Amino acid sequence: MLLGFALVSFDVSADRLKDIANVQGVRSNQLVGYGLVVGLSGTGDNTPFTSQTFRNMMNKFGITIPEGVDPKSKNVAAVSIHAELPPFAKPGHKIDITASSLGDSKSLRGGSLLMTPLKGADGRVYALAQGSLVVGGFGAEGADGSSIQVNVPSVGRIPNGATVERAIASPFHRGDTLTFDLHRPDFTTAMNLTKKINDLLGPNTAYASDAASITVKAPRDASQRVSFLSMLENMNVETGEEAARVIINSRTGTIVVGQNVKVLPAAVTHGSLSVTITEDPAVSQPNPLGGGQTVVVPRSDVDAEQEPSRMFQFGPAATLSQIVQAVNQVGAAPGDIMAVLEALKQAGALKADLIVI
Repeated sequence: MLLGFALVSFDVSADRLKDIANVQGVRSNQLVGYGLVVGLSGTGDNTPFTSQTFRNMMNKFGITIPEGVDPKSKNVAAVSIHAELPPFAKPGHKIDITASSLGDSKSLRGGSLLMTPLKGADGRVYALAQGSLVVGGFGAEGADGSSIQVNVPSVGRIPNGATVERAIASPFHRGDTLTFDLHRPDFTTAMNLTKKINDLLGPNTAYASDAASITVKAPRDASQRVSFLSMLENMNVETGEEAARVIINSRTGTIVVGQNVKVLPAAVTHGSLSVTITEDPAVSQPNPLGGGQTVVVPRSDVDAEQEPSRMFQFGPAATLSQIVQAVNQVGAAPGDIMAVLEALKQAGALKADLIVI
């Protein structure tokens, strides 16, 4: 069913530079690690690699577990840790981490993560994680096998659970230029941004490499570069209009039509044919002295119905408001609008990208 027919207007607007672009090279980095969660209430792992990790940890603490002895600790679980190291993070800063069970642990609720190094893609340690897990889900099981589960109890988070130990070198202070990368590549936006910077700071200060990147000459001194970027990122820039698009959500039936969508002269008729087949088998009973057999005789009832067709007529270069008004006047059924838009696109009358998600 069609839940909504949304009209979205993408007029030319002015946005702050910090909202539409980012400085090239100033980015976050992914960290990952492997560790143990202890203190679980009998919901730990029963996997070989968890036992091996537990044995290695105990050896570091000076406790030797005899060979061939399986500790079978039900309160320990092996987890993977992942975190995001933000740009300009310095040693001593805190970052959030997420722990996910690697084995057959059913719940990490109540557990505590032991000290775990977090490494980057280069294999170097950039943070150390440790702390008590916050688990949003829970589960319970009965003796007869019945169970209930809310959310996912095998994943937990530790806010500020890792301490940054090493800073990642940033290209922010290197070179004589800064490059802004637009979140949405657009030639008009790139041209407007280049012109705005050149009008403010002088000719040839900025130039657009393509539809996404604008390079700006910047001072080499660190303090001057910070104040320079602070001035630029708060500058308002006129962004270009979005391309004409019609987006259809096939699951919910929601349709979003962009402001620049137009339709060439066209007429579309749409109707539906319903065919109903009903099976009502009958029993054939022979005469008492006939010597026959009782059999089931198939009996089918076939019925076809066709709903009246609707004709949608659009004038030349119809605007979005005219399209919506015409559809509303006809009183289109929920499925009709989607069918009409698809038919117009196939006929070449819909001047927009039709995207079905």
